[in-house]
Formats: sequence, C-alpha cells, structure tokens
Amino acid sequence: MAIIATVNLGLVMFDLSYIHWRNFYFKNFPEITQRYDLMKGIEPHRDTEKYLTTVDELQAAIELSGLQSQGAKKKLSELRSLSIEMIDNDPFAGVGKTGSLEKIKRNMRDRIAAARNGDKISSSKEAFNIFWSQDYLLSQGWGREKVFMNRKIRPLIASNYFRHIDENGKFVDLFWILDLPFVALFGLEFVIRSLWLKRRHPNFSYLSVMLWHWYDLWLILPLWRWTRIVPVLFRLEKAELWRMHQLRRQAQQLIVANFAEEITEMVVVRVINQTQTSIRRGELTRWLLQGDNLRPYVDINNVNEIEAIAGIFVQALIYQVIPQIKPEIATILQYQINTVLNQTPIYRNLQNLPGLGKMQTQLSEELATQITSNVYQALVSSVEDPISAELSSQLMERFTKVLGGEMQKKHVLSEIQNLFIDFLEEVKLNYVQQLSEEEIEEILDRTSQLRTQTSVKPLLDSSNSLKK
Repeated sequence: MAIIATVNLGLVMFDLSYIHWRNFYFKNFPEITQRYDLMKGIEPHRDTEKYLTTVDELQAAIELSGLQSQGAKKKLSELRSLSIEMIDNDPFAGVGKTGSLEKIKRNMRDRIAAARNGDKISSSKEAFNIFWSQDYLLSQGWGREKVFMNRKIRPLIASNYFRHIDENGKFVDLFWILDLPFVALFGLEFVIRSLWLKRRHPNFSYLSVMLWHWYDLWLILPLWRWTRIVPVLFRLEKAELWRMHQLRRQAQQLIVANFAEEITEMVVVRVINQTQTSIRRGELTRWLLQGDNLRPYVDINNVNEIEAIAGIFVQALIYQVIPQIKPEIATILQYQINTVLNQTPIYRNLQNLPGLGKMQTQLSEELATQITSNVYQALVSSVEDPISAELSSQLMERFTKVLGGEMQKKHVLSEIQNLFIDFLEEVKLNYVQQLSEEEIEEILDRTSQLRTQTSVKPLLDSSNSLKK
C-alpha cells in the first residue's frame, strides 16, 4: 500500500505540473503529450495549426516548382496575412501563453535586423512581411531561413493549444478518471482499517478510530491532492522503506524554535502580570498584616508549611550548625573583646606590667568561650523550654503586629507595592523580552544532547552486561 500510495502521489505531481511544464514534455516527450492532452481537454489551436500547415505547403511548393513559382508566391502572401492576424488576435492568450508570442516576435525582429547588418526594426508585422517575401528569401537563401523557422519559430507556434471549458466555466480536467481507482482502493482500506481498530478497541467510538489514522483521509479527498505527500511519508516510514527520523526531528526543532520564544515570554509575562495585579488589589498587604478579609487559603494537609520550614531551619541551626562553628564564633568574640580592652586607657597602662599581656589573652579567650556557651545554652533553652518558646512566640507576634501597624501608618506598604510593581516591570523589559532565538537554539541543542545520552546509555549498559 505504501508503494501504491507513492505511485499515486507521483501521478498527482505529474498532473499538477503538466500544464506548467507542457512545453518541456512537448519538446522531449511528444508521445506523452499526445495521450495526456486528452485528460486536460487540450487540442491543437486552429489558427496556429493553420499557420504551420501553410508553412508546410510553402515548403512543398518550393520543392515542387521553386521559390519564384506562382504557388510559392501565393503561399507567401497567405503567410503574411496569417502573421498579421496572429499578432492582432493573439491566439496564445487563451491558455496564458502570450509570452510565447512575444518570443516569436522578438526572434523574427532579431532575424531581420541581422540580415540588415544590425539595422533594428521596431515593428513585428513589418518583420514578418519582410521574412515572408520572395526578395528576402532569395537574398538570404530558403535553406538557411527554413532552418531558422524550424528551430526558432515553429516549436513556439506548435506549443500553443486550445483547451476546452466545461459547464462550470473551468478548464476540462479528467484526471479524476485516473485517480478514481486509487481513491476507491484507499477508501476501502480506510474502512477496513477503521473496523479492525474498532474491533481491537471496542471502547473507542468510530470517530475516534477514524481519527487514529486521520492522515489517510487525504488519500481519499479529491481536493488538494498535493497534501497526499503527508500520508505517503507516514506509510513509507511505517513500511520501513524510508527513514525520516532526522527530518521529523528537524521539523520539530524548527517548530519549537519558532514558538518557544513567544510562548516563554507569554507565560512568564502572564505570571508577572498576575503578580502585579494581586499586589495592586492589596493581597500583599493583607497577607503581611494577616487581616480578617484575606481570601480563604486552601490547605491540603492541615500544616502551616512556613512555620514547619522555619522550625526545621531553627532545629538544624541550633543542634547541627552552631556546635560546628562555635570555635569561629569564639575567635570573633575574643578579637572584639581584645579590641574593646585595648581602647581603654587604664587597661593599656596595665599591659606595661610584667605578665599581664599573657593574662589578658587567657582572660579574653575564656570570656569569649563563656559568652558563646551561655548564648548557645540560652538558644537551646528557648527552644526546649515550653515557657520560653511561648514567650518567644508572643514576642514575634507582638513584633509583627507593631511592625505592620507602624508600616501602615507611614504608608510604607504602599511605597513597597509600587516599588515591587516597578521591579517586576523592569524584569519583563530587561530579561523576559530579551530571550533571543540563539538562546532557544542553545536550549534545543542541549535537550538533543541529553536525549542522545539517554538513548545511548541503555545500549552501553546492555553491551557491558553482554561482555560480563
């Protein structure tokens, strides 16, 4: 079926290119045009066909009785009249081949100009009248001009045609006759495959199983036949006749590269805009002040996560971190104590006495150690003692209320809101909207490398296991 679909696609592409490339087919494959013209309602144009027939009759008259005979003279007169008629009526316009007539006229003018030693002629009718005259053909030689006619003029005139029009006002196109057997075959296959999928997946609707292989619908539709390239590619890959993994990967990267930047900006900017809107509505103020009108908060585990995180942090700080850094804290305190003592005049005078310098060092060291131990014990007691913990909680609650009240009185929160909104706006302008295509491509390259490493690793693991 993949091969049949490929053959059908080839016929479709040939049909779509036939009118545009008919001159090429007519010149190189005349047998094809003789047969396929019937499918397009094409037949030789009467006017141009009559013109070429008259040329043939002129040649026969010349071969029979010479160029100066009455028969040749009569045919030359007919050709002059037919040339003027061809220029005036333009029989090429009906099928959009006026360019061929213009090329014929240009070639004829150039030929006459060359015979006149470069003296250009502007009138195409005059050029034809000169060409189809006894004096010109006798002076230039019928043999040479016949070769010019057969090489430069006849093929262009012969390429013209007449195309029939149907009842709808469109050109006749009978390609559907060739395409109908393929459409019938693909339609039958589509129905059989849909029924087979429905039998394997009875819970799916008929519409779902048809959409499962939606791309096959293009093989059935008589419109936009060029879209059949999509199901053909799918079928060739499924039949393992053509690998398009790399092509699909490049297409995916192209799509992602085109949309990732805009999508990223849209998502981030939307989040920032929502945050700014929430701040403008005063939700930040209500959250900081813990007002009564705060919107109900959705709790999923009956646990205050902020308090729990703070508790874990305090536990880790007191029982794990501070015991390990107590020597450094004591050293800092000892340095500060020595600095304060050295600034005292009385103590500086006592240092002059023998033995007091070493005594001062021991004293400051012991004092720093005692202060560090006492402070640490106080912290431990405040955590472990319920009364101390309750007092600390009351202190923090009172501190929060007083701080919130004072900030509200001085309109500090309003200023913070404005600054925070401006800060978010600057983030959008300076960072979010500067996400460049190069950064997206770099991200795609890194993602591709990760996928490659992920796909290669199982192969290496299996290879190592086989070796073992």
